[in-house]
Amino acid sequence: MNIEFREIPVRELVAGYQDNDEAGVIGYSNRLDIRPAYQREFIYKDSQRDAVVETISKSFPLNVMYWAVRDDGNFEVIDGQQRTISICQFVEGDFSFKNRYFHNLEADEQDAILDYRLTVYLCSGKDSEKLDWFRTINIAGEKLTDQELRNAVYSGPWVSDAKRYFSKTSCAAFMLAGDYMTGSPIRQEYLETVIRWINFDDVEGYMGRHQLKSNANELWLYFQAVIAWTMATFPKYRREMKGVEWGALYNGFRNGDFDSTELEKRVASLMADDEVSKKKGIYTFVLDGREKHLNIRVFTDNQKREAYEKQNGICTICGEHFTEGEMEGDHIVPWRLGGKTDPENCQMLCVDDNRTKSGK
Repeated sequence: MNIEFREIPVRELVAGYQDNDEAGVIGYSNRLDIRPAYQREFIYKDSQRDAVVETISKSFPLNVMYWAVRDDGNFEVIDGQQRTISICQFVEGDFSFKNRYFHNLEADEQDAILDYRLTVYLCSGKDSEKLDWFRTINIAGEKLTDQELRNAVYSGPWVSDAKRYFSKTSCAAFMLAGDYMTGSPIRQEYLETVIRWINFDDVEGYMGRHQLKSNANELWLYFQAVIAWTMATFPKYRREMKGVEWGALYNGFRNGDFDSTELEKRVASLMADDEVSKKKGIYTFVLDGREKHLNIRVFTDNQKREAYEKQNGICTICGEHFTEGEMEGDHIVPWRLGGKTDPENCQMLCVDDNRTKSGK
């Protein structure tokens, strides 16, 4: 890896700046790719953006930036994208600082910003070296998410196309299923979730196999199928549906013959059941019948202590004596048969007997 130090005036950085879907984000007289395929979207908050402008306007030192030298002699930003875009946006008049836009500044104030010299290291080397360095130097900056790092490692045409569907604030995935997904598209959490769904949690394996493919059609079509199945199976939307592992449910139950009307009746009943403390798990429970998804309300410490004293520490199944810490509260009449979590339905069982009963 060869490294060259250079000081670049802001006026040269912002020359030819543009940010659009077709050209991407470029500057430095069309010689700098500010957002390569492996870079994240712009995530700076207003306060962070303002801090960059204030640093430059006061001629304070701004953190070093790193550019990679491409084979054609042009450059791409390895580290410093957020700062670079902040500078360009301010000079272009996209936002104001202390209620003044760039064009509101006096000529000498404008020149002070345009003449500010940025410290840039130009890095030449193999792609693998540049990406390894990218991972290392970003540790000290705005921490990347796991998926942002994966996008760097597996950069290529597939990542670029996948980000078109899953990585913008108003991307197609958000417009289709924002009510069903959690996380932030621009932090690549939508993309990570869908890859995890389609490849059973092996995100790196899937990206490695698809890195050089020209498009992400398979992933986008899969996602559309998941959401279509979800809407058909559970046509009544509730806020608890946001963040359910719909891909996993689609993978396991898409071929099942479910009656959506009957499912809705069960969902509605469980939503109204005070014993169910994890409402989000209802959607998985009505498909696989496993109570662990529901987090059935547990007995309080006082209820368990009362039952323990009544039983004199004797397990009602094996008849042996145990300390209170060696026993667990159990529903005499199981929840699935209508039992409630109240003192009259509480008994204390030793750990082994309670686990055995719960497994039946």
